[in-house]
Amino acid sequence: MDVTRLNIYKRLRDFKVPSSVLDEIFSNDKDLKILEDAFSALVDDGFNEDESAEQISKMILKELDIDPDQSLTEEK
Repeated sequence: MDVTRLNIYKRLRDFKVPSSVLDEIFSNDKDLKILEDAFSALVDDGFNEDESAEQISKMILKELDIDPDQSLTEEK
């Protein structure tokens, strides 16, 4: 995994996206490309990397109907 992808992965984990979800995204080239493009677009639009990860994590969690507080307790 390259440094950019590792950075995105870690930042999304920081914003409570479960590892299982990220592993699924990162194992699919099409999904990973969409994620990388979205992250880059947010950074290009003036968001810092944490803000970009926060926005993307909100979208992922909403799309999958995951409560971030619930997912945190389930993985412990």
